[in-house]
Amino acid sequence: MRGVVILAASAKTKRYLISKEYEEIKKDLLDQLDRNGTIGKYYVDLVNDYMGMWVTKCLLVDDIQQRGVSVKYNNGGGQSGYKKNDSVAEFNKTNAQMLKLLSELGVKPSKSDGDLDEEEEM
Repeated sequence: MRGVVILAASAKTKRYLISKEYEEIKKDLLDQLDRNGTIGKYYVDLVNDYMGMWVTKCLLVDDIQQRGVSVKYNNGGGQSGYKKNDSVAEFNKTNAQMLKLLSELGVKPSKSDGDLDEEEEM
């Protein structure tokens, strides 16, 4: 991974930062910006922000899959039970922010060669 220094990241975080999927998504975003004529360090920084959120989203998904949507609690004062897993709400917030950032960058899903435009369907 070029240009990124991984210092005090957890093992799970490092796993995502050095993953092939991370590199492919980042490259795709940068390629789309280039195709759109969107240039500048500001936009590259926004892509890096997006990728940071992507890692966070992956970690939240891991937590939800591991612990579930409800987690057991015990406050030590004799009260215990289940509460919602805070990762669910954080996942939703992170995902919404990622979508906003893509919109700000002007990144749209690209059509594959097999997809037809509305005009072609008629």
